Amino acid sequence: SVQKITPPKIDAIAVTVGPGLEPALWAGVNFARALSYIWKKPLIPVNHLEGHVYTVLLGEKPLMKRRFHQLPMKLPAMILIVSGGHTELVLMRKFGRYEIIGETRDDAAGEAFDKVAKMLGLGYPGGPIISNFAEKFHKLMKPKAISDKLNVKLPRPMLNSNDFDFSFSGLKTAVLYLLKDLQKKHSLQELRTPISYEFQNAVCDVLIAKTIRAAKKYGAKSVIIGGGVAANKLLRERLAKIIKQEAPKTSLYLPSTRFTGDNALMIALAAYFSGKKTAWNKVRALANLRLGKK
Repeated sequence: SVQKITPPKIDAIAVTVGPGLEPALWAGVNFARALSYIWKKPLIPVNHLEGHVYTVLLGEKPLMKRRFHQLPMKLPAMILIVSGGHTELVLMRKFGRYEIIGETRDDAAGEAFDKVAKMLGLGYPGGPIISNFAEKFHKLMKPKAISDKLNVKLPRPMLNSNDFDFSFSGLKTAVLYLLKDLQKKHSLQELRTPISYEFQNAVCDVLIAKTIRAAKKYGAKSVIIGGGVAANKLLRERLAKIIKQEAPKTSLYLPSTRFTGDNALMIALAAYFSGKKTAWNKVRALANLRLGKK
């Protein structure tokens, strides 16, 4: 039982309160509340997405002696959070203060990767697998010529829209119809690499174009990426290249791929920098919690 666990030498307990599936959130919240009550330690409720924002700091030394004014990122910062459940562009004018300026209207980018991987008969999670297939295709001689010959072309949804929102549901559907059409003449095995290549390029084209445009509009001095899809090699390399070309005075902060997935360190970090200690009985799971709202 919890009562038999020796209390560690800690000041507080950090717990994710949202966003997410409420039953899963309550499991963590209730356990943290029990520890808080028995150990007489305050709780710090954390927005899961804020944890992804601070993953770019993991690896900084000595990190835990810093405060906001000592952090390396210059403000304002444009943050791209891109994961299986979320795709958002967030403006941070002050540390811990967020304004969502764009978000997905349907599927998140990571979710689209997973669903397309399933269509292609690949495993889960889809992001790393599609990325590997795409990279293999890229190394072939004249990959564009092969794609053109097979007629593997996909749309770039909302690429030129006048806002900073995203939509990946249509792209996922386009892959489905493309597969049905091409499988009349080609095997699924033959189509996996070119479709992975084109799909990954389509997603990255949209994410990068919107991020750069938002950074320019709001005069961002830093661009930060967080979330599981932030591990995508193509996204990282192309974004770094384009920022250097089009916004050379803007610094890009990429998290180590070790920490792009969900992890406890990022929640502790968010709690340390912007969390507020709270009594155990005041903490609740908030399934629809958004950045900027506590």
